[in-house]
Amino acid sequence: MDKYIGVPICEEDIKQLRAGDYVYLTGTVYTARDAAHKRMYETAVKGGELPLDLSGQVIYYMGPSPAREGRPIGSAGPTTAGRMDKYTPFFLKMGLKGMIGKGKRSDKVKKAIAEYGAVYFAAVGGAGALLSRSVKSSRVIAYDDLGTEAIRELRIEKFPVVVVVDSQGNDLYER
Repeated sequence: MDKYIGVPICEEDIKQLRAGDYVYLTGTVYTARDAAHKRMYETAVKGGELPLDLSGQVIYYMGPSPAREGRPIGSAGPTTAGRMDKYTPFFLKMGLKGMIGKGKRSDKVKKAIAEYGAVYFAAVGGAGALLSRSVKSSRVIAYDDLGTEAIRELRIEKFPVVVVVDSQGNDLYER
C-alpha cells in the first residue's frame, strides 16, 4: 500500500510505517554523507552548534551531480547507508527521525532506530536521474568546502522510498 508522508516527519507517521511499505515523501530533507557526518559529530561532541536542528528531520545519504540547465540538481541517487552507521545512533539520540540511503544497517543502528522511534528508508540505487525529478529545489546550507558532500536542503515532492527498518526494528532485508 502506497503512503504519502510529509517531511520533516512526525512521530504519528513513523509509528504507522512498516518494513516493506512504499512511501512518497514531500517536504524538506537534508543531504549529508561521510564527511558531513564526521564534521557534525565532532562539532556536537565538543558542544558546538550544528548547522541544522536534527529534531524530526530526515537525512538523505546523497551526493548530487552538478545540475543540468533548468534543473535544481543533477543525478540524486542514494549512497550506501552503512558508512554512516558509526554516527547514526548519536544523531538519533539528538532527534533525527529518518534516513534515506541504500543497503543494510548494522544491528546497533537498527536497535537505535527502534529505541528512538525512527525509520530507515531506501531509495533505488542506480535511479539517480529518475529520483532527481522529485527534487524541486536544492541549496547548500553548510560545509560548502566539502563540495558534493556539503549539507544541502532539498525540497522534494512525491520522492519514492521503501521502508527498510521501521520503528519497531523490523528489517525488510531480513524478512
